[in-house]
Amino acid sequence: MNSVRPTRSAILWDTYSFTNGQARLVKSLGLGTWYFVAVDYALGKSLVAEASDAITRSGGTVVGTVYHPISTTDLSSFLLQAQASKAKVIGFANAGADLLNSITAARDFNITPGQTIVPLVGTITEVNALGAAATQGMLLVEPFYWDLDDRSRQWSRRFFAKVGKMPNFVQAGAYSAVTNYLKAVQAVKTDDAAAVMQRLKSMPIDDMFARNGRIRADGRMVHDMYLVQVKAPADVKQKWDYYTVKETIPAAEAFQPLSTSKCRLVNQ
Repeated sequence: MNSVRPTRSAILWDTYSFTNGQARLVKSLGLGTWYFVAVDYALGKSLVAEASDAITRSGGTVVGTVYHPISTTDLSSFLLQAQASKAKVIGFANAGADLLNSITAARDFNITPGQTIVPLVGTITEVNALGAAATQGMLLVEPFYWDLDDRSRQWSRRFFAKVGKMPNFVQAGAYSAVTNYLKAVQAVKTDDAAAVMQRLKSMPIDDMFARNGRIRADGRMVHDMYLVQVKAPADVKQKWDYYTVKETIPAAEAFQPLSTSKCRLVNQ
């Protein structure tokens, strides 16, 4: 079989779309000064670089950055530097256990509500792990929220019935990527990579995961993104009812413009 499936990274997210979405906070909420607590490897450095560019374009200022080792359990000195900066936003440019530890440490040092916590790459899984009391007020950019509309709710409840939890954007996006690939294979009646990709680029991607989705010449699927805020515990009506959608970021604005893409596929 000479087949190529769309990768999750090209379907779900990239550092540009997340950081570009969070930079909208500069104008919409007046959160103009930022300090980054970042993990010291490629992910953290890429997130800081992309976020700094987006914040500056939006009229904000990055007042400082501190890098921590991956998987460190003691974030106290890094969080104290962020707190001392007096920045309106502390952006966590890390993921997984590092992100969980960062949010926990921020709560322990009573950083909120004086400073707003913004994970540059966070999911509802981390919010659920820590609970609304620890994460309330946090702002995130999400490609998917299970309670967005009827389509997302219906699919998510099926997912919940099988695995006992609501899906995050990675799980929903992987399902979307596979099913749209299979639809394209069915339509062209072959798994030839070129034929399948041509079909994928010609069809809209509109399902339980993506709104206004399409695959561009560079292979990037653009789709609406969402700026969300974690509710206060008193406003959570049921488990997993964590987000208030503050803003829908249109697909055309969420992702890096095709005109500035460095992908070699653009000119082919």
